[in-house]
Amino acid sequence: MRTLLGYAVLAIIGFFAIKLLFGLLGFAVTLLVNLLWLAAIGFVLYLVLKVVSPSTAAKVHDTIKGRKPPRAA
Repeated sequence: MRTLLGYAVLAIIGFFAIKLLFGLLGFAVTLLVNLLWLAAIGFVLYLVLKVVSPSTAAKVHDTIKGRKPPRAA
């Protein structure tokens, strides 16, 4: 009886551990999907900006890359 109770407690602890693990995994996957969605929206906006105003798109590209634009005189 004592061994059976030990296995039952172990099963309950394992169940909650798996539930917690999959909950955290689900959160991570949701976060990744949201970041990819926002990146796709930003990419589309950048492409539209590149068609509408190539010079502004070049400034945005340089800003994202970390290059400093030349100073206007």
